[in-house]
Amino acid sequence: MAKNSKKNRLPFEPSSNKKKPAKTAPTSTTKVDSKSSKDQKSSKNSNSDASLSAIPKAVSNRMVRRMLVFSGIPTALGISSFFIFYWLFSRNLLDFPPYLVVFVSAGLFGLGVIGLSYSIFSASWDENRPGGIIGFSEFKINFGRTVSAWRNGRKKA
Repeated sequence: MAKNSKKNRLPFEPSSNKKKPAKTAPTSTTKVDSKSSKDQKSSKNSNSDASLSAIPKAVSNRMVRRMLVFSGIPTALGISSFFIFYWLFSRNLLDFPPYLVVFVSAGLFGLGVIGLSYSIFSASWDENRPGGIIGFSEFKINFGRTVSAWRNGRKKA
């Protein structure tokens, strides 16, 4: 069972059964020494916490590439739709109601927002596995992990 739980865990996810060391008071008597030892301790703690909770560079780059595609393209189309509709209207090439411009551009911007969320969930969160091109199987796994973490958090609260 430990092997199965390790398989479902993300590489950058902290383990829940790991005990934190007890904090001790600084032993030096001068303010300068205690301050520097506190800074050293806090930097050590923040570095170890950051390494456990930080997203690995490979996963982050994968997410950003997907954001450019799944969110960047619809957003760019949403911005360009204003210019396209203006060009069509000013040349009298197409007659359309003004609310059509609002619906089309809002729809494209909304698709960009959905694409932003999808790009994060569809990227493989495993450093060593690149995942698929569309990422639907990764989306199901990552969304399931997020929902289960959300439910566990609600149970604890």
